Amino acid sequence: MAAVDPAVAGRSVRPARDADSAALIDLIEKIWAEYPGIVLDVDGEEPWLRAPAQAYATTGGELFVAEDAGVPVATIAWRPAGDGVAELKSLYVAAAGRRGGLGSGLVRFIEDRARRAGAERMILWTDTRFADAHRLYERLGYRATGRERELGDRSQTEEYEYEKPLRAPLTDRRPAERRNHGDVFVDDYEWLRDRENPEVIAHLRAENAYAEAVTADQASLRRAIFDEIRSRTEETDLSVPWRRGEWWYYRRTVEGSQYALHCRVPARGDDWTPPVIDPAAPPADEMIMLDENAEADGHAFFSLGASAVSDDGKLLAYAVDVTGNEKFTLRFRDLATGNDLADTIPETFYGTVWAPDSASVTYLVVDETWRPHEVRRHVLGSDPAQDRVIFREDDPTLWTAIDRSADHRTLIISAGNSEVSETRLIDFAELDASDRVEPRVVLPRAAGALYAVEPLDLDGRRELLITHNRNGAENSMVSLLAVDELPLPLAEQHWRTVVPHRDDVRIAVAFPAAGQLCVGLRRDAIPTVAFAPLDGLAGGASVELSSPDFGEQLYSCDVVRASLEAPVVRLGYESFVTPGRVYDYDPAGGELLLRKEIPVRGGYRAEDYLAERVWARAEDGTAIPVTLVRRRDLDPGIPQPTIVYGYGSYEISMDPDFRIPRLSLLDRGVLYAIAHVRGGGELGRRWYTDGKKQHKINSFTDFVAVTRHLVESGRSDPDRIGAMGGSAGGLLMGAVANLAPELYRVIVAQVPFVDALTSILDPELPLSALEWEEWGNPITDAEAYKTIKAYTPYENIRPAAYPRIAAVTSLDDTRVLYVEPAKWVARLREVTTGDEPIVFKIEMDGGHGGGSGRYKGWEDIAWDYAFLLDGLGIR
Repeated sequence: MAAVDPAVAGRSVRPARDADSAALIDLIEKIWAEYPGIVLDVDGEEPWLRAPAQAYATTGGELFVAEDAGVPVATIAWRPAGDGVAELKSLYVAAAGRRGGLGSGLVRFIEDRARRAGAERMILWTDTRFADAHRLYERLGYRATGRERELGDRSQTEEYEYEKPLRAPLTDRRPAERRNHGDVFVDDYEWLRDRENPEVIAHLRAENAYAEAVTADQASLRRAIFDEIRSRTEETDLSVPWRRGEWWYYRRTVEGSQYALHCRVPARGDDWTPPVIDPAAPPADEMIMLDENAEADGHAFFSLGASAVSDDGKLLAYAVDVTGNEKFTLRFRDLATGNDLADTIPETFYGTVWAPDSASVTYLVVDETWRPHEVRRHVLGSDPAQDRVIFREDDPTLWTAIDRSADHRTLIISAGNSEVSETRLIDFAELDASDRVEPRVVLPRAAGALYAVEPLDLDGRRELLITHNRNGAENSMVSLLAVDELPLPLAEQHWRTVVPHRDDVRIAVAFPAAGQLCVGLRRDAIPTVAFAPLDGLAGGASVELSSPDFGEQLYSCDVVRASLEAPVVRLGYESFVTPGRVYDYDPAGGELLLRKEIPVRGGYRAEDYLAERVWARAEDGTAIPVTLVRRRDLDPGIPQPTIVYGYGSYEISMDPDFRIPRLSLLDRGVLYAIAHVRGGGELGRRWYTDGKKQHKINSFTDFVAVTRHLVESGRSDPDRIGAMGGSAGGLLMGAVANLAPELYRVIVAQVPFVDALTSILDPELPLSALEWEEWGNPITDAEAYKTIKAYTPYENIRPAAYPRIAAVTSLDDTRVLYVEPAKWVARLREVTTGDEPIVFKIEMDGGHGGGSGRYKGWEDIAWDYAFLLDGLGIR
């Protein structure tokens, strides 16, 4: 092969000639002289230097020389080493040519030569004394293999071996047929599902090695982003204490520790003003109830699924997961001694509810598909194997959850999905009195309603506060129903409207606290809270709601702590430019008491940034809200590099939030756009239903329409647009990559749901049956099968020049199995007509949220952002 790169780092590069012998000997001799004890013996040990071109030609390799004004200043070579392996040789750079990118440029140059010749992996041996060279190789994606050798030469040379994949791992094609509704799909990569197969694990590790090699030159950018996140974060910090009974409870973090400490200090008197605690010097009377760092010690992964103190304040129930599969071991700690009780309950799920007498707990168990389906009760001191099953949900499409009423009197059991729900109630007093008490159904699932229930006492009468969508209330309304009317037929019950339905307001939740009816709602695509006095409900008339005024248009506010006893409601507030704030709100007086604003170190000023709402137009004419976040000094008249983020499923909204890591994008001149596509909940229930089941395609075309709008409006540089989304948002990424690959330079798909049809077709897979209400049931419904098949990313990859793509996931993710992105990436590489790298990075110890620990989380964010920025040409 002739030289294909005439210049590297400003130097011309050409094939070596035998006539270069003297110049190369002089170059190498001077370099070796920099290292005491290294001797160049040309005729005795390096005879190839007498005829360098001929020597490499006889091995089937190539030797190149880099020149500066006709003088050789560097060399590099490669030669075949058998079985698709090439060996990098003779990298020598004169002192004057270093630190300018010549060495790294030559390595990339020779890698490309070897790759074009068919090499799949590069190895090299390097003198143990060449520390600068080691750092260069590691920076370029080479990894030490652990092998060493001694040459037995005059220089007493010892060498390390390094290696690097030059090509993506080759994935075997092992065809398997899938037959449904007359359609036959041949899946070449379904064999990757068998994680017990050593070939599969070896393949996943090879994918990680390739991803590491491809992104090695992003390491310094990743480190910079990680350092920026860390430097802006108050690592030693604590939450605002919240009073419960005779204690103030809070969480605090310590610099250098991955996880939080759960603490409390005694409360005195009736004062509800939270104490001011220095996180760097906690008070002497602080009790550390649970140190997550101690619990995580010795485990590659750790997640806390529950942490609940009993009503008498003496016991802590806590549940831990050390694999990432979201099955938790529930334990109980005596807070007086700090010792755990003997009671240990394995394989529980999120959600643990104490009985008011602190003698028992109710918890959830999942079935073989990871669906929470059983509610069990454990009496402390008894054998968990004998725990009574209070309720079992056998419908595979319904998800079970538990809670208790605000007054702690009633256990609330709900089962539901995105289209229907059913709630059961049991008073704890009844539960304690009998082992055979049956929960009372509020509204049977046959009614086809979505609703949530909160029992409470009003004027001495037990009432149910019900948020529901009955009678065409698409965005939900709030009603009251007397408990003693539950036995009556539905038509004879008196549902009294408290908060009526509105087309422009989506009601999410309603509950009593601090003498108020608290309502979480969404208005103008913004989540906020509203209040009305509880005593106004007694008459059964509709109430007038009022909301705090925060002075911003784009913000998020919700209730984070509340109780019947407290005189205030604890609110969480944030916006795209305002760091998270904690308020205590006195609804009676309308007073907002700022308790804390999350500190952002490094001189952050909110006024330096801007968030605004614009609207794009979908193909069918629908207006799509788009949030743009940028530095205020970014010229809006100049098209900017842009990252477009989206989700668009399960009625989950991408609400205003403040994220320190995002500053690393904004400060590099990136325009950050959030496409609020249909399928989310930003504009109410209809916005969601217009992006699910047979309308799912709208989510994908909306995202493409938003991207095109940003280009056509002059805001975004068409040559520098990236996209990112995770989970169902990863499905979105896969779909838009198929629809419009030409629009994007780079895509990051996090835990992507990209083989949706295969997963939903198998009810034995984790959570698959639960997806039928979101996407349709392709097992029984041929139209649903046809609809999903038309967009599922894996089955719609087509010959096109796909952009640079990174799929990131975790081996133990139970929500989106690792096999989906593994198959997707293999198929993309097979079909793409472009030459952009497509990488697959898998966390071998992690779940749906990736690895565990805050520092590991920052590393993951830095990896994703560096991949995006590098794809946009931003360092």
